[in-house]
Amino acid sequence: MKPLLAARVLMAPAKTPAEKRANWTRYTNAIAIPRPAHILTEDRIVPTPDHAVPVRIYRRDGQEAGAPAIVYLHGGGFMLGDLDSSDSNAWGLCDQTGAAVVSVDYRLTPEHPFPAAFNDSFGVLSWLAAQGGEIGVDGARIALCGDSAGGSLSAACCLAARDRGGPAIAAQALVYPTLGADPILPSYIESKDGPSLTTESMIYYNDIYFSGWRFAADPYAAPLKAPDLSGLPPTFIHTAEFDPLRDDGREFAGRLALEGVWVSYREARRMLHGFLRMREAGSQGRAEFAALCAFLREHLA
Repeated sequence: MKPLLAARVLMAPAKTPAEKRANWTRYTNAIAIPRPAHILTEDRIVPTPDHAVPVRIYRRDGQEAGAPAIVYLHGGGFMLGDLDSSDSNAWGLCDQTGAAVVSVDYRLTPEHPFPAAFNDSFGVLSWLAAQGGEIGVDGARIALCGDSAGGSLSAACCLAARDRGGPAIAAQALVYPTLGADPILPSYIESKDGPSLTTESMIYYNDIYFSGWRFAADPYAAPLKAPDLSGLPPTFIHTAEFDPLRDDGREFAGRLALEGVWVSYREARRMLHGFLRMREAGSQGRAEFAALCAFLREHLA
């Protein structure tokens, strides 16, 4: 975790969304892992009912048509992040799973609070299921993967797909997700001062996304508030030991198990929020990323 903490020193005091986004760009650039030559990308615009959504498609060089696909939804508190800041995570998933990865540049707060990001994410998922052949993937073999805010969006898309009769989703992987828990769970107290993410910051980001808590109980904004979690696809929940959001993942995993959903819960010991970006910093980082990719490979086979 030392490289992750060292990079956070680059983040100057910031108040406005623009200042926070500039910090995020400096931070993610500092810890980015260069994309290898055998991972090819294509940027395009996906038409959805609400918005024309930019995406970046990742494929291995020589990948045959009909490969499975992963919809990747980046983190950043619903306010930060774009296709470039999430590039390392997206190409890593492509490289280690063999699937095509569609990274989604969903709309951000505060300009676009809930449900904009959810609508963009579900719109891309629906387009991929129906039109995947256009980009050479199998629209019947799709997984969702998201970290932090992207974990919330992934879980929300799975709930919506169940409620709306599709698209079919093979699996979902949620990495240190924010899922709308009230900030009174033990991890919000134990790790309230970070150091990678603070409880105060998470309350701030959620407050804006929920429009002052107007949507704090909407299951598509806060999946933990869903009254019924049955009927969801196989789920991998990956949390960090020292993260205010750890217990969002724990609570969600427990409820899924009780409601009959196949779930695997993995807690990265001695790690912080954001560890996915540190997969090359040491053997434990590599092992954590490998576990995530193994789950996705298994359920997309």
